[in-house]
Amino acid sequence: MGVLPGWPQAVDGWRRAGEEGRENACVGTERDIQAQGYGSVTELLPDTTNSWPRTVASVTSAGICSGWQHSTGPPFAGGELGSLPAVLGLVALLIIFTALKGSTFLSAFNMANLLSQAAMIIVIAMGLVFVLLLGEIDLSAGYTAGTAAAILGVTLGVKHQWPLPLALLACLGTGALIGLFIGALVARLGIPSFVVTLAMFLALQGLMLLIIGEGGTVPVRDEWILALQNKNLPVVWGWVLFLVVAVGYALITGLRLRRRKASGLAHEAVSVWLVKVASIAVLFGVATFFLNQERSRRPEITSIKGVPYIVPLILILLVVLTYLLSRTSFGRHVYAVGGNTEAARRAGINVRNVKIACFIFCSTLAAVAGILFASRDNSISPSTGGSTTLLFAVAAAVIGGTSLFGGKGKISDAVIGGLVVGVIANGLPLITDQAGIQFIVTGLVLLVAASVDALSRRRAVAS
Repeated sequence: MGVLPGWPQAVDGWRRAGEEGRENACVGTERDIQAQGYGSVTELLPDTTNSWPRTVASVTSAGICSGWQHSTGPPFAGGELGSLPAVLGLVALLIIFTALKGSTFLSAFNMANLLSQAAMIIVIAMGLVFVLLLGEIDLSAGYTAGTAAAILGVTLGVKHQWPLPLALLACLGTGALIGLFIGALVARLGIPSFVVTLAMFLALQGLMLLIIGEGGTVPVRDEWILALQNKNLPVVWGWVLFLVVAVGYALITGLRLRRRKASGLAHEAVSVWLVKVASIAVLFGVATFFLNQERSRRPEITSIKGVPYIVPLILILLVVLTYLLSRTSFGRHVYAVGGNTEAARRAGINVRNVKIACFIFCSTLAAVAGILFASRDNSISPSTGGSTTLLFAVAAAVIGGTSLFGGKGKISDAVIGGLVVGVIANGLPLITDQAGIQFIVTGLVLLVAASVDALSRRRAVAS
């Protein structure tokens, strides 16, 4: 039987990674792999392994599961906390701001404004998750959003008047090209991502000035673009969205629990699953109820109520990107590269292409955030995507549970962390006029999140 070149070394690398406590490099069995939805261990490898026999019993006895999370013990064993600290922190912040400024903070108007504020940070953080999973960083994501938004504004402007689809394609294409350029320098030339993206951080600011002009602004008047951050779903459709989310979450997680239970694999208790489903249903139901309340100060003139358009957009990105990372070969390769680059290379994974693809995803999602900036501000300026945008986006991903060391993280981390950052940015100004307090608190929260990640890794190594 033929053996894939480098495969024994790859297995040994994954074994060593597991012994060193890398969370996403773990030991499994053929039955465990099949329960995750893959026919055999060879499905973890690129298409170049199709010449291999489809059954590799001698290899699967060692097992590989680098790229998804599964447990052979109780939840959070081995120091793995996931998004739990961020969720608890978010709940604590909501309680604190409600106790101090409940009438203002919990108003329907402020809740909708909070979601609008956090949307751009969440989308950029989603892109950063791809890069952070590799153990890399992208310091230019904020200005990538601004540059892509500037292209959108100029192409839609009076001078060019491009059709909306072409302008959106130009905007997203700009993000993809920036990501391709960064990824090629990092993956092909081996330049550290910190250096490359820091250079792009500076260069893109200059490019925006050339596109927009110093001190200038580009107005955005397209109704479709403006609707993204300023319009709401009808009340009925808001409740339909609630049912889709609640029932969909229950079905997906329930079927997964049933499959693992039928295969005799470690699984969470049914009671825990029920608590999770009930929590999602209650939280999303309460949020839908609040957002469906009248938010206009002059409802007789203009009525403002309903779930903002930005909510289903974020949910669509969450579902699609989560599926991409958790249920596709590309996603498994991303985790494999982040967990142990050398082992992934020896297994036949094209590490360079994976890195380039992740930077393209990061910059393209930053371009999506640029569209949201244009919608919220009704214009584009040289400061769009600047200031604290990047810092808050990185903080959101890390606070949510994505590791700075690579190999661990989920798209949902960006959503949870983004909400934490958004709650801080929204709630603190209601309590104090000192802007410095917001930076200090956000910095402390980020420091705590990074400390939790480091301590959980140390605990995993010790166990």
